[in-house]
Amino acid sequence: MEKWWRFWKSRWVKFATVALLYTLWFVVWTGNLWLLLGLPVIYDVYISKYMYRWVWSRHKARKAASKGYKKTAEWVEAILFATVAATLIRIFFFEMYVIPSPSMEKTLLVGDYLCVSKVAYGPKMPNTPLSFPFVHHTMPFSQTKKSFSEAIQWPYHRLKGFGHPQHNDVVVFNFPAGDTVVLENQQISYYDILREFQDAYGDKRGREMLQQQYTIITRPVDKQENYIKRLIGMPGDTIRIEHSVVTVNGEEPAPIPGLQFMYYVRTNGSPISAQTFENLGVSPDDIMYNNVNQTYCIPLTEAMLEKVGKFKNVLSVHKEEATGPSPAIFPHDPQYAWNEDNFGPLWVPRKGATVALTLENLPLYRRVIDTYEDNDLEVRDGVIYINGQPADSYTFRMDYYFMMGDNRHNSADSRYWGFVPEDHIVGKASFVWLSLDKNKSFPSNIRWRKMFKSIK
Repeated sequence: MEKWWRFWKSRWVKFATVALLYTLWFVVWTGNLWLLLGLPVIYDVYISKYMYRWVWSRHKARKAASKGYKKTAEWVEAILFATVAATLIRIFFFEMYVIPSPSMEKTLLVGDYLCVSKVAYGPKMPNTPLSFPFVHHTMPFSQTKKSFSEAIQWPYHRLKGFGHPQHNDVVVFNFPAGDTVVLENQQISYYDILREFQDAYGDKRGREMLQQQYTIITRPVDKQENYIKRLIGMPGDTIRIEHSVVTVNGEEPAPIPGLQFMYYVRTNGSPISAQTFENLGVSPDDIMYNNVNQTYCIPLTEAMLEKVGKFKNVLSVHKEEATGPSPAIFPHDPQYAWNEDNFGPLWVPRKGATVALTLENLPLYRRVIDTYEDNDLEVRDGVIYINGQPADSYTFRMDYYFMMGDNRHNSADSRYWGFVPEDHIVGKASFVWLSLDKNKSFPSNIRWRKMFKSIK
């Protein structure tokens, strides 16, 4: 035992072990040979100790001589260690995320705190490595000051993970339409605001007026807002929605217990009590009531719908369904008369697949070609040009996905802004580690039944 202890205390053994772990993690896994420059630093720490003799030993002597310096140094060292450790965990392993909106109810509720696995699909290396720690895109106590520098920008690179995105996964991703932002109104997509201006003033004039009236900024992929939805369409799938029923390649996907739609519930004039709604699982924020015709408009799952239909004061229940084309629906083109309940068919682009390009299907893939895959696309005299050359076909360089919220009538998802590129995928939602009801006070606001519950 003593021999083994002396063996592991050897500085060469320590150096070899740390160097091996560093090489496997930071060089082999990331595929970045530049990080081999870290090996001389590790060698100095365990073998040559030049930095120790010239810097660290003096630092230790000052700590021993001054209580004030020692206390300050210990705080600084603890903060630096925690920052580095937390940053590495956040990049490579998992990240915490809170549900801000009801788009995934009843699967996920507002106030659910999630653990998002980065290793499920492979960690995505940062596009903007120079950023303030522990914040996303805006500095603390500010609504406008960005928290990152674009002085260094890395291309998209994803490390090996345990698997790949699959149908029905609950996925966190960077909002594809979040590359451009109106600072004064960040709750609404820039492109939605732009369309309103262009509808009112024309394409060119509308864009000019928007830029004059508001502050417009751009964000790199990894600093775009985080969204969470369910993966409905994989690369190469064909998506269709008819009367709110989704089919993938002509077949209905597996049932989702938390799936809900909006329903009109007409009563005999006797109201449904707040306690009844709470027992049912309907949030007060989701209840709309028309006093004229004694009708509620509320979101319900299949299980909740069955219960409501048995209420004695309920006369009728019917599902809400959009009618007629909606300009808010992707691809925002009048030749596609789609809405949130009747949509498609839409083919999801697959890496390496080639599609014939026409003026008719160009609206479906324009943003993919022009923005996500960084080509110069334009149409002149009825001819499509890509990077200055006439084009009648296009081969995709990335995989794409079609995402939808489980709260189908209250979710801004792929029906509104189109495809999610593979380089926008952040990770897989694994489990809820804390859930708080904003409509209640502590401790009754803790939803104990959701604690450490896996997400399906």
